[in-house]
Amino acid sequence: MKIGLVGLGRMGAGIRERLRRSGHEVVGYDRDPDISDAGSLEEMVGRLPAPRAVWVMVPAGVPTEETVGALGAALAAGDIVVDGGNSHYRDSTRRSSALAGRGIHLVDCGTSGGGWGLAEGFCLMVGGPAEAVARVEPLFSALAPEGGYLHVGPAGSGHYVKMVHNGIEYAMLQAYGEGFELLDAYDAPIDLRAVASLWNHGSVVRSWLLELAEQALARDPALAGLRAHVEDSGEGRWTVMEAVERGVPAAGIAHSLFARFDSRREDGLGLRLIAALRREFGGHAVQPAAGDDPGD
Repeated sequence: MKIGLVGLGRMGAGIRERLRRSGHEVVGYDRDPDISDAGSLEEMVGRLPAPRAVWVMVPAGVPTEETVGALGAALAAGDIVVDGGNSHYRDSTRRSSALAGRGIHLVDCGTSGGGWGLAEGFCLMVGGPAEAVARVEPLFSALAPEGGYLHVGPAGSGHYVKMVHNGIEYAMLQAYGEGFELLDAYDAPIDLRAVASLWNHGSVVRSWLLELAEQALARDPALAGLRAHVEDSGEGRWTVMEAVERGVPAAGIAHSLFARFDSRREDGLGLRLIAALRREFGGHAVQPAAGDDPGD
C-alpha cells in the first residue's frame, strides 16, 4: 500500500520505518527538508494513487487543525485521513463531519508506543467509519504487534479511548512514584533498582513501566541528575474534565494530575521517577537537576 505521512518526528519517523519494513511505500512530508520525502504537502498528495490515504502525525491542536484543513482542500472524495496524534475526541468528531461534507473519511487513531514503537510495535485505538477503517487496516496490521489494534467505534472513539488510556497512565506513574519514594524513606538503604527488577518476576505489579524504572535507576540510583518537574501534555486534564462532566469518580487520575502541578514547586524522588519514566517510554524532555550542566 502507498500512503502519505505528515510529520516525521520521533513517532512519525518510527511509523514510516515500520511501514516500510512491512513492504508499504511511504511518502513522508515534514517541514524539515532534511528528513522529508516531499517538498510540500501538495507534492506528497500528488505522488499518491487515488483513492489516497494520508496519515497525520503532528502535535494536537493548531498543528493538526491546520494540517487536516490543508488536506481537506488537497484531497478528493473517497480519500482517507488518519489522525494518529493525540487530538481531543470532540475535535476529531468535528473534523470528521467537516471532511465528510467533501466525501473524505477521517479515521482517528490513538497511538501508543512512544519511541519504542518501531521495535516493539504500536498499540492503536481506532475510530471511524467501518469502510474506511477496513481500507487502511493493512497499515494497522503492519504497525501493531499481534492483538495490538482495535476498531473501537465511530469517529472520535479512537481518541476518546486514547485519552482515557493516558489518564490511566498518569495514575500508574503516580503510584510507582509514591511507592518508590516510600521505599527510599526506609530506615535502612534499599536498592531501588533491584526492587524494580524483583517486582517484575511474578509480582502482581509487574509491568513494562517497572522495566523502564529499573533502567532509569541503574543509570542514576537516586535520580539526582534531573529535577522533579513533570509536565502534563493535555490528555490527563481532558480525562479529569471528562470524568467531571460525566459524573464518573476518577480520584486516582485526578490526584496524579494535581501531583504534576505540585512537581513544578517540589522536588522528591517519586516525582523524579515519574519524569524519568516519561523520558524512558516516550523520549519526553526532562529538566536537569539544579547545578548540572546539560552538556555533561
